[in-house]
Amino acid sequence: MNQTIRIEKREIGPGQPVFIIADAGSNHDKKIGQAKQLIDVAAESGVDAVKFQLFKADTFYSKTDPIYELFKQCELPDEWIGELADYSKDCNLIFLTTPFEKESVDLLCSLNVPALKWASSEIINLNLLKYASEKKRPMLISTGMSDMADIQEAIDIVHASGNDDIILFQCTSLYPTDPCNVNLRAMASMRAAFSVPVGLSDHTLGTAVPVAAVALGACVLEKHFTLSRKLPGADHCYALEPANLKQMVTDIREIEAAFGSPVKQMLPEEKRLARRNSVLARVNISRNTIITGDMIVIKRPAHGINPRYAPVIIGRKAARDIAADEPITWDSIC
Repeated sequence: MNQTIRIEKREIGPGQPVFIIADAGSNHDKKIGQAKQLIDVAAESGVDAVKFQLFKADTFYSKTDPIYELFKQCELPDEWIGELADYSKDCNLIFLTTPFEKESVDLLCSLNVPALKWASSEIINLNLLKYASEKKRPMLISTGMSDMADIQEAIDIVHASGNDDIILFQCTSLYPTDPCNVNLRAMASMRAAFSVPVGLSDHTLGTAVPVAAVALGACVLEKHFTLSRKLPGADHCYALEPANLKQMVTDIREIEAAFGSPVKQMLPEEKRLARRNSVLARVNISRNTIITGDMIVIKRPAHGINPRYAPVIIGRKAARDIAADEPITWDSIC
């Protein structure tokens, strides 16, 4: 399996900046102007990609199910996809969409959508997964409601199609998700088991969990967002509003910057500030005087000999007069 996946100009994997997807889902409420507003918000927040869901209520739910009408009202019309993809590109965003049937996969591929985001609900839809994998696009697979056997089966299907570009998302299919049900440690388990980039598709109400996921090594992060939680519709209530989305991205990039280097050493900036101790004269010490322990003191500034060498100074002679509170340097003793 590939440890690093490329989507357009972005490399995704260990050591790379976290790939952040702003998931608009169905929060466009079947209004193309609102869909474009969501793309504007995503661009302003600094994410890498914006994502929508491309489902058809007629093939998604039985018409006898009470939820059918809700999904019918927030379908993403096929004819919008090209326009929204172009609009996203103009906003310097990668455009992604989650398909739920073959026709949607075909449409997305005809428009050169660079990767396919796979919903948790469809991880056991193996025929559709095989069909999509054969399109040879990176497969970004959410794993809500799944165990390791489900995930292995899905990976085997994708791999058998000749597609090794797989990204897994730890996900909990509860809306919203209580933090105690997120199970961030599962990311490490999946990374070890499947040797692919792993991240989080998050449904908690806040931003602490996604930031923590990045600190624990998430390579990708997906978060639902909306223009306002007050809007009607099933997905608005647990999605981030614009200001929170932007703050989440800022916090993630700050965490990444804080990772720094594995080498533990004093930084040049720290050395310049010299907030350390050194050996100073406690009293006036005349030239040729044998230095004793009660003649020296350890305190700031760090302009003298390092305190670890204080035992070496004791018993040596002063090479010159050393004033009280003066740092003792190697050239001042003999």
